[in-house]
Amino acid sequence: MTSPQTAAQPGFHLAELNIATLRHPLDDPRMQDFVDLLVPVNGAADRAPGFVWRLVEEGQPDATGMRPAGDDVIVNLSVWESVEALWEFTYRSGHLEAMRRRREWFERHVEADLVMWWVPAGHLPDVGEALDRLADLRANGPSPRAFTFASPFTAAEAEADPGHPAATPR
Repeated sequence: MTSPQTAAQPGFHLAELNIATLRHPLDDPRMQDFVDLLVPVNGAADRAPGFVWRLVEEGQPDATGMRPAGDDVIVNLSVWESVEALWEFTYRSGHLEAMRRRREWFERHVEADLVMWWVPAGHLPDVGEALDRLADLRANGPSPRAFTFASPFTAAEAEADPGHPAATPR
């Protein structure tokens, strides 16, 4: 998958947000397999090459209790060294098994449910920033400010786009 758009970008990291609308509450027995995968999949992410950071709720091992996008919507916000590193984890690790089963646990989204953008190395995005990027993608389509695996942009493109500056911290 290596290309200029997916490779590591000096001085930048890749932020990503994905959201999922629950079919059932997390304490429902129909969600047990998903809940059981949280610790091993998050642990694999934490150890994956290119992983930098992921959002967790204070005092918790994950962010499933945080509901900034709605009572039935869970969020995953993380930072990676490159698009390629995130892609490798997403599609070439134990995470893929969870992806294959996602329709058992989550509603299908009509709009984009994943967004990526470049941040300066060391910047950890907050949920508000991430939701703004998702809203931008949904409203305007892929751009250097908000993109997807199918339409990646480089950090240089993000920096050069005056309408979509790279990682404007909130």
